[in-house]
Amino acid sequence: MKPLRHLQRSFLAFALSVGLSVSAYAVEIHVITSGAFATAFQELVPLYEKQSTDTVKISFGSSMGTAPDSIPTRLGRNETFDILILAGPALEGFIKQGAVATGTRVDLANSTIGAVVKKGAPKPDISTVAALKNTLLQAKSIAYSASASGTYLSTELFVKLGVAEQLKTTAKKIYSERVGSVVARGEAELGFQQVSELLSIEGLDYLGEIPAEVQQTVPFSAGITSTTQQVKAAKALIEFLASDKAAPIIKKTGMNPIVSKMPW
Repeated sequence: MKPLRHLQRSFLAFALSVGLSVSAYAVEIHVITSGAFATAFQELVPLYEKQSTDTVKISFGSSMGTAPDSIPTRLGRNETFDILILAGPALEGFIKQGAVATGTRVDLANSTIGAVVKKGAPKPDISTVAALKNTLLQAKSIAYSASASGTYLSTELFVKLGVAEQLKTTAKKIYSERVGSVVARGEAELGFQQVSELLSIEGLDYLGEIPAEVQQTVPFSAGITSTTQQVKAAKALIEFLASDKAAPIIKKTGMNPIVSKMPW
């Protein structure tokens, strides 16, 4: 009996040592990303997992707002993540609140706002500020995001163009769904959102970016949460996302990549 017990103890010790070794080197990194970077991130994760022992669990949520799936709401419910990827100004807010560790912000890409109509529908002109204003006034229904781009449109651009009052009855903020999906179903005649969030949706005709004079370029950034236990793994993933290897995919999905120097 003693040799058998000794063998059992030895096997258990070996199994535990293997388990501890694997857990020490291979971890699951929990990342939540807002919509603008989502398409690029979904393409980049398999490439990263091929070169790393770590795996990545992806969640999605808007950069701001009070929708049930928005990043602020989910953090407010004490959901835990290792990395947040969202609009830079919103990430700065989480750094000030202490939810994201100071000195971990890395800008990954610049994002701009574009417009779409349903595939086959007449294509209105948005090429100049005057043309954009006219198109907004002529549209029977307009959809815009509840996140960063929509906040800019509804609180700044519409006011600047002098159309805010007129659009109260025709423009609608879209929660928890891509604007392009609403337009593709025919529930809105015209839609505005980050370009990268529009290009990935079928059934649309892309009109282009809004004019440079009224464009809002927003950096989308990654930050490491202050509660994570996976700092080393989180840094390695962010370094990949900000590298030359990731840049072509980020560009293809409608954003302008930023190859950043790490702050650590």
